[in-house]
Amino acid sequence: MLNLANQIDDTLISGSPAECCVDRSWFAIETRPRYEKRVAAGLKEKGVDAFLPLISAMHKWSDRRRVVQLPLFPGYVFVRIVNGLSLRVSVLRTSGVQKFVGTPRVGTSIPECQIAAIRTIVEHKIPFTLHPFLSIGRRVRLRGGSLDGVEGILLAKNGDHSLVVSVELIQRSVAMRVSGYQVDPI
Repeated sequence: MLNLANQIDDTLISGSPAECCVDRSWFAIETRPRYEKRVAAGLKEKGVDAFLPLISAMHKWSDRRRVVQLPLFPGYVFVRIVNGLSLRVSVLRTSGVQKFVGTPRVGTSIPECQIAAIRTIVEHKIPFTLHPFLSIGRRVRLRGGSLDGVEGILLAKNGDHSLVVSVELIQRSVAMRVSGYQVDPI
């Protein structure tokens, strides 16, 4: 089993400075299987702001062991683009990109708070486990510490309180322990 909780890494690919002043939205793009890193690199070459969270995992083969970087959400890369046709076409023409996730041909934007929550967890190397997506439950916000402002769904499992942070559009979630944090209902 992969040890996801101890070693976490992320790759952040930034767009051009000229795009910083324009209102942009996050979208998920679906990639061909095992093409996430190539897609992220291709988007970087085009000057597109992309986010590919990676995790470190130990893999064993018959003759060796090696730490490899795997996508946190296999098959998906997040892009932050202006809502315009020309940039969408440029993203879709990147090798390995299959489609925007959501509304056909257009995609559905992802709220900034969901990407920010995933980014905060990955950047602060907070131990977590992958968790099935939950569409029901109580939304809460953490207060204090390095996770101040992170929102998610509170879950109690075997007497242990966890916070599930989800990217709703791609129906993927991560869960982490919240003991020691102040939890406020939203």
